[in-house]
Amino acid sequence: MALELVTIPCLTDNFAFLVRDGETGTVALVDAPEAGPILAKLRERGWPLHLILLTHHHDDHIQAVPQIGAATGAQVWGAAADSHRLPPLDRALREGDGIAVGSEEGTVIAVPGHTSGHLAFHFPASGLAFTADSLMAAGCGRLFEGSAAQMWQSLGKLAALPPETLVCSGHDYLTGNLRFAATLEPDNPALILRVEALERMRREGRLPMPSRLSEELATNPFLRAGLPGMKAAVGMPDAPDVEVFAEIRKRKDRF
Repeated sequence: MALELVTIPCLTDNFAFLVRDGETGTVALVDAPEAGPILAKLRERGWPLHLILLTHHHDDHIQAVPQIGAATGAQVWGAAADSHRLPPLDRALREGDGIAVGSEEGTVIAVPGHTSGHLAFHFPASGLAFTADSLMAAGCGRLFEGSAAQMWQSLGKLAALPPETLVCSGHDYLTGNLRFAATLEPDNPALILRVEALERMRREGRLPMPSRLSEELATNPFLRAGLPGMKAAVGMPDAPDVEVFAEIRKRKDRF
């Protein structure tokens, strides 16, 4: 039985995610941007909360942990490398650690770049990857603490997951990300279709998250930095992949 996924808009453009294992009733929360919407969703569903998984230390991903923890008694798991700047952890996580939500096993993936201690969580049986501000919908996070080489390596780990994986990222920057992507690949058919699909979802009031990894591979310029067409688009046909990625990231920062 796959984990049941609930996407919760928080703050201005953040997302939190609840997952529930139907076999055991275990519920986990990925990131805690804002207590009100998360606690309201738990009440609406009649769910307890057993576990809070934290991807990285930025306030818009952790600031509601104290309130949610006090209301639910949930354990808090996060990066060992960031234990000094996260809420108190019940378990400190490292690359490759196994994590369980009820009967479903997941894996911790270290994805530095946006921050030095950023983690992602992959649940292969349910086809879910919680990537927060590493791999984002049609984008990737800014390089606040890590290097372009670190982020490129991190994205490579995520790109290697099964293409049907649902990518649960931390923000709704999709409109701007697709506008930027179109400056690099205006004739990309998959990108054109994705822009049209987003316009429909916006009109219908539907959330554009999560996305399929296959869709990211076809449209996300940061995952496509190693392709000859993308290298040509940025005028770097013979450059190493990581240098092309760094150039794309710089252009997005200025966009």
